[in-house]
Formats: sequence, structure tokens, C-alpha cells
Amino acid sequence: MRLLVDFLCRFGWGMALALALTPSSLVPAGFFRVNLLVVLGLASVAACLARIEVPGPAWAVAAAASVVAWVGSVAWFGERTRMGQTCCSLVAILLATATVLVQVNAGVAPAGEALVAGLVVGLTVHAMLLGHWYLNAPGMSVAALVRMIDWALAAWGVQLVLSLAAVAVDPGAVRTADGTATALLSLRWLAGLIGLPILLVMSRKTLDIPNTQSATGILYVACLAAILGELTAQLLRAT
Repeated sequence: MRLLVDFLCRFGWGMALALALTPSSLVPAGFFRVNLLVVLGLASVAACLARIEVPGPAWAVAAAASVVAWVGSVAWFGERTRMGQTCCSLVAILLATATVLVQVNAGVAPAGEALVAGLVVGLTVHAMLLGHWYLNAPGMSVAALVRMIDWALAAWGVQLVLSLAAVAVDPGAVRTADGTATALLSLRWLAGLIGLPILLVMSRKTLDIPNTQSATGILYVACLAAILGELTAQLLRAT
């Protein structure tokens, strides 16, 4: 269950920051309202599980994030843009704090890796949801979606550097891995570190046509790659 709490906090932090980075001048308020409710769900489940599984104040921070997410969704419903954006940023800060608190016994480096991992998953899923929103608002500019894909690629780049650095620091861990660990490691690299950027670039190129429906379909697969890669990485760290 602790792994699930960790993943939910990471995921929620990434999605909340993605909302804060999304230009409200290009995207309707309804998108922010609906997706803040998604973040509310992630934060609420994380808070309930953390209350049991994770010692310390992580559950209270996640619970506070869920309250702020609800306030933000109400603000976006009333099209209070400034208040809504402030709530998105505050939720991101709270869930980033919760993510770090879950990692508190692991050290600084794992906490940083967890935050970057949350960005990869959150930004990728956010891009997919934004692409899906073009069905509701077909006249919306593709610039917002292009920007989100670029942010996701940037987060992936940071994660790749951290992963390569970890291998360089401790290459023996790869050589001594057993069969299960080798399979998980292969899946982590193929899905999250090799497959994901290929899919993101493909969706980015598809937007040059532009064809938002095809790009969104590719982003669905990218979401699966990102989530699978990160869950596999968490299992590897736990073993």
C-alpha cells in the first residue's frame, strides 16, 4: 500500500503542476475544473491510505491538497481564473511536499527522483486529457497541447539523466540482478525511458498536420508507457 500512496502523491503532484503550467488564455475553464477534480480524487485516496500506511504528516498534507483542489474546482466553475490558478499552484506544492514526506526515510536523492517521476507521469497524462478536450472544443489552439508535450519531454530528459547517473554510480547492481529484477529493469527502460519519448515525439509531429485526434490516440499509449515504466521503477526500488 505504501507504493500506492507514493504513486498517487507523485501522480497528483505532476498533474497539479501541469494544470498550473497550462495557459488559461488558450484552454477553457471547464478543463481546469474537471481535472482538478481528478487531482482531488488522487489526493483523497492518498490521504486515506497514508493515514494508515505512512507515519508522519504526509496524510494531512495530502488531505489539505484535496480540500484546496475542491476549492479550485469551484473557482474554475465560477470562471475565477486567478483564484483557480492559485489553487492549482498550491495543490502542486502540497502534493510535492507529500511526495517528499513519503520518501523521508530514503534520503534526498530518492525524493528528487520521485518528484521528477511524478512530473513525467502527470505531464503525459495531462497532455492526453488536454488532447481529449479538443473533442469538446475543436476550435481550441493546438499551442497548449504542443507546450504540454514539450514539458513532458523535458521531464523525461531529466529522468533519463538521473537514471543513467544511477547506473554509472552503481553498475554492479545491474550485473548482479536476478531474473525477476532483470525483467523489471528491461520493462522499465523499454516502456518508460525508450518507448515514452518516441511516442511523445510521434504525437508532437502529428500535431504539425494538425490532427489532434490521432495525436491524442498516441498519447493514450504514451500514458500506458509512462505509468508502466514508473510502477516498474517503484517495484525495483522496493526489492
